[in-house]
Amino acid sequence: MSTASEWQQRTSLLLGIEGIERLLNAHVLIAGTGGVGAYAAEMLCRAGIGKLTLIDADAIQSSNINRQLPALHSTIGEMKAELLAERFKDINPEIGVNVMTLFLDESNIPSILTKLHPDFIVDAIDTIMPKCHLIAEAWKQRIKIVSSMGAGAKSDISKIQLADLWETYHCGLSKAVRNGLKRMGMRRNLPVVFSSEQANPQAILTVENERNKKSTTGTISYMPAVFGCHLAAYVIKELTREKGERE
Repeated sequence: MSTASEWQQRTSLLLGIEGIERLLNAHVLIAGTGGVGAYAAEMLCRAGIGKLTLIDADAIQSSNINRQLPALHSTIGEMKAELLAERFKDINPEIGVNVMTLFLDESNIPSILTKLHPDFIVDAIDTIMPKCHLIAEAWKQRIKIVSSMGAGAKSDISKIQLADLWETYHCGLSKAVRNGLKRMGMRRNLPVVFSSEQANPQAILTVENERNKKSTTGTISYMPAVFGCHLAAYVIKELTREKGERE
């Protein structure tokens, strides 16, 4: 007899009951719940992930409304991760959601990963050094991770793809992350979602007085969402593989 809930019947037809059970028993950490991370988290929630940890210290701003899942005029000023946790409980009342409203950095990443030790990490951080430290620590602790590169200043959905970090091109964030990891003496294969489209230089502005940010980029509604869907698809594929097939 099927153990899938009624709302999961379509998913079980595709993944099978064993696939559903693997997702149910999995814990995925989402680092950054902005334009990319929120969509990745929602796709994982709707697929039936048993537990999500959402880490983000940001509140909704009006500038988020053009692309971020929980961003509405009615939610301005509310915490992104907390909004998503409430939303995900409405999608799947049985999901476990752990919310951490903090900035990840070199000082707290090791202890957080040691304590939680999730099955998978989705890195949707858009600042370079916290991103590099998260990736490096995941490698050290042998936690599987997939990372998002830059979705800003781009608009061609057909150029989005999955690749190894060291094989990406036309992506400023990828280059910066590679350089950061090299300086840390770290180099391993890293699955990333990136766009091979050349960034539009007119869509990039220098900013001041923002934490870990030197520039801001123009964005279009669908690009971060598709990045997030690619990330979720990779995680689901890896978690539902037979043991002998997993990377």
